[in-house]
Amino acid sequence: MIQVIQLKGKDKQLYRFLAPLVMDPEVIRANNNYPFKTNDNFIWFVAFESREVIGFIPVEQKSGKRAIINNYYIAAEAKKRDEILSMLLPAIMKEFISEGWILNSVTLIQDKETFEKFEFAPIDMKWTRYVKMFR
Repeated sequence: MIQVIQLKGKDKQLYRFLAPLVMDPEVIRANNNYPFKTNDNFIWFVAFESREVIGFIPVEQKSGKRAIINNYYIAAEAKKRDEILSMLLPAIMKEFISEGWILNSVTLIQDKETFEKFEFAPIDMKWTRYVKMFR
């Protein structure tokens, strides 16, 4: 069973849970060699299965009730990705949409359809591996 928790950007548990992943060269390579970053403006949504981290989505809070999803990680392929994201995205929406925030996402092309299931719409900005979306 997948369980999702929410942690603040400087929470010590966040570092304990995610350090093995965000410091793993394969995970960094999957993130286009871009390091994962955090600060007090981030809220992280972390998915666990059998006490193992299987994915996370950091959400950076900006001024004007805007929030950005970027540099997320899902440790699975195809159908399982959809299942994990389908647990993480409702938790994010509950936290942000219900409070009137606008969400932007730099979404991996392979996850676009899953984000669309949760009413994210593409913006006219597309890169080789990513598409910008909003809700």
